[in-house]
Amino acid sequence: MYASLLSNRYLTSRLIPFIAIAAVALCVALVVTVVSVMTGFLNMLKDSGRQIVGDVIVSSGIGGMPYGEEFVADLMKTEGVLSATPLIDTIGLLRMPYPRGDQKEITHVQVWAIDPVSFAKVTDYGNDLYWKPPVDAAAREAMAADDPRLQLDASILEDGKHLTKGPNGTAGIALGMHVSVGNARQRDGSYLPRYGWFMPNCDVTLTVVPVSAHGKIAEPREQIFPVVNEVQTGVYEVDKNRVYIPLAEGQRLLRLDAAPLFDLNAEPDAQGRYPIIGETPSRITKVLVRAAPGTTANALRDQVELTYSAFSQRIATDPTRTATMPEFINVLTWEQQLRDLITPVEKEREMMRVLFSLIYLVCAGLILSIFWAIVVEKTRDIGILRSIGASRAGVLWIFLRYGFIIGVVGSALGVLMAWGVIRNINAIHEAIGSDAPRAIWIGTFIVAGVCALALIRAVWKGKLLAMLLWLLGTSVLSLVATALALHHGTLIWDPSVYYFTIVPDQVDWTTAWSTALGGVLFSVIGAAIPAAKAADIDPVEALRYG
Repeated sequence: MYASLLSNRYLTSRLIPFIAIAAVALCVALVVTVVSVMTGFLNMLKDSGRQIVGDVIVSSGIGGMPYGEEFVADLMKTEGVLSATPLIDTIGLLRMPYPRGDQKEITHVQVWAIDPVSFAKVTDYGNDLYWKPPVDAAAREAMAADDPRLQLDASILEDGKHLTKGPNGTAGIALGMHVSVGNARQRDGSYLPRYGWFMPNCDVTLTVVPVSAHGKIAEPREQIFPVVNEVQTGVYEVDKNRVYIPLAEGQRLLRLDAAPLFDLNAEPDAQGRYPIIGETPSRITKVLVRAAPGTTANALRDQVELTYSAFSQRIATDPTRTATMPEFINVLTWEQQLRDLITPVEKEREMMRVLFSLIYLVCAGLILSIFWAIVVEKTRDIGILRSIGASRAGVLWIFLRYGFIIGVVGSALGVLMAWGVIRNINAIHEAIGSDAPRAIWIGTFIVAGVCALALIRAVWKGKLLAMLLWLLGTSVLSLVATALALHHGTLIWDPSVYYFTIVPDQVDWTTAWSTALGGVLFSVIGAAIPAAKAADIDPVEALRYG
């Protein structure tokens, strides 16, 4: 009974326990806020990455994989597969329409030749097309008055979805949003054409180099494509380098389309042509697969490997086939495919967790210092308790209980504070990016003036402590007021520079609860040493010299 009474008395009779609670709360709030924001960015990156490549990626060598359409058809019958799409992945040179004159800019790009309909079922391609009219009145009102999308009709979206231009169905190309320098990102995350270049009104020239299965380079091929739309996937490195063309055009340019198979061992005819004995099938280099609901990427990868093994065996035993399947292919989950992008961010998050975990030592050291001072101050009280029968364990429990309460209250307040900051982080960020309201900095100057008057009064009365406190208050408030008066908006996370338009506002509750538990644990650890010292106090010595 006495342990709880003394703990409550020590907690409520002095200011110093509340300082300890505030310190624990700030430490916990700092860790939870920083790690939650980093976890949010990592999750946004993962979500964007999965929407780009699906759940599983099947890749063959540079020579390509024959019978790709048949393999995709087999995949669609496989358990756990929601959709699959073939594509060709290669590199190319893109001749841009700018600058004006004969010397045009040429940029290196990654070329994906896709079937846009099935590709949109595996990835988020249809939603990633940027140039499209607003879907409703609310979306229209949210756009700036000079946003070009307000003037567009649905045809530009349909052209992008099918990679065709106009009613004639001319093969078109979709560019990553940052392939062209003609797109200027605004602070609200939208884009405005600059230098007069609105890319869907332009043509570009794509050059690729066919490579045979034996690694021999053929004559480069080029084709002029009208730009039908631009794609914003959410991953800057993709949108800076990737372009999309129809699969048939990619196969033709790279000589991966179907072609006659000649009997080179026969005698040519009068025109020098060898007899045709069949047809070599068209080829692809990748297949992207989307998992059905309830199927994990790892489980889907195993199913895809089994399907490919059975399909390859069927092709090998069919004497009518004119090509064989690759002996080796890569079947990777989306996380494995994007590991070079995701792994560094995961490591940075874990490093931040480790570094910020050092704050626990700060909590423990602060509690130890405070409790040590309390034990020294309360030596006589402890001696009285021991002399009337209090056990050493009872005295130990008083201070451990004391530390436990400080840890629990401080950690709970810290989690609550972090939740408030994270849930409103975008509003806070927007406020930081705007000019400080005049009323706030004028009011701060007024409060600083009041502190200055109190400082003069303390000097007049010769109160040294009051002088120091009012001087500190006057100085800090004056600096804050000056900074607010000179503040004209600073966006820490500027969408015109960084890719994501918002800061993540979801709490990482796993981190929150583990950090709160750590705050409680280290508060008790910090209290343990002074508690043991209190328990070791000899009552006779405490009453004699206390």
